[in-house]
Amino acid sequence: MGRYYPPPESDSSPSFNKSHPLGHRARKLRSEGILTVRFEMPFAIWCEGCPKPTIIGQGVRFNAEKKKIGNYFSTAIWQFRMKHAACGGWIEIRTDPKATEYVVTDGAKRRDYGDERRDEEEGVLDEEERARRREDAMAGLEGKKDEEKAKKDSSQRVKELKEERDRFWKDPYEASRLVRKGFRRERKERVRETLKAEGLKSRMGLDIELLPETELDRKRAELVEFGEWRTDGPSVAFTKPLFPTDNASGATEIPETNHSKTKTKTKTKVQNKLSLGERLRYSTRAAVDPFAAAHLGGSAPDSGSQAAIVGIKKNADKAPVPPHPIARPSLGSPATQAQGLAQLVAYDSD
Repeated sequence: MGRYYPPPESDSSPSFNKSHPLGHRARKLRSEGILTVRFEMPFAIWCEGCPKPTIIGQGVRFNAEKKKIGNYFSTAIWQFRMKHAACGGWIEIRTDPKATEYVVTDGAKRRDYGDERRDEEEGVLDEEERARRREDAMAGLEGKKDEEKAKKDSSQRVKELKEERDRFWKDPYEASRLVRKGFRRERKERVRETLKAEGLKSRMGLDIELLPETELDRKRAELVEFGEWRTDGPSVAFTKPLFPTDNASGATEIPETNHSKTKTKTKTKVQNKLSLGERLRYSTRAAVDPFAAAHLGGSAPDSGSQAAIVGIKKNADKAPVPPHPIARPSLGSPATQAQGLAQLVAYDSD
């Protein structure tokens, strides 16, 4: 660790230099060139060491012994040897740089999925097909036509993909700006809806999560109708009787006529009559009720005068009646006051 160690008298090296940085995984590295690594199965295989057919799925991991066994030009060929815990058999897999894939060499075989790579291997011809095309000129011509058609279709597809890429990513800054603009607009809309929902919850005292407004909610809200606003609404409500009267509760029957014109006129007259009666009834109640004036904005009558009733005219010819004087006891002598006080407090407490 950065310290100087003088040369020892013996040839033995220090103890801290005897271990490898990789520890137990590199115990065979110097002697056999084997390093223990974590190997993940690249594809599904069938284990040949198990008594029954057993499949090892893709992605299963093993502690494998990694060893270099050769080179393909300048690329190393690696061998991975691992032990199957179910049966105790050894499985060996090697890399194939030429085909750029893994090859199972011992202890198992690769699972066959059928014609999974048929589209990729259409251009590869076997020996029988090649011999048939050499002998038959028409077969060779058909094969060339198919190859030319496939090549033309693939080149057209590549051209379309290139045009699509250039259309979107010809100017990366513009594409990024459009994407960020859409995100910014959606974020502002979400913030606006959140603030609106929070304000509604605070006004109504709700402690639940409000869902976003939908088209069905808008249609239902449009179907709600409210009555007309009247400025004299409180006055009319105050002058209404607490209990319905006989005249108000009685329903007036409209005589049926054969002619629609006569029926309409009769109905209009009856409605006007009813509305006039209601107005007169409300006015009469407001005039008779002495407490209605105070509630409807009138001033309270004086304590010394007679309470005026709203809507009733007074006769000007009659002289006003003076109020009756209130007899008040006069302040007499102290003896009289003391006698009065004595009458108030002189009582038998027993």
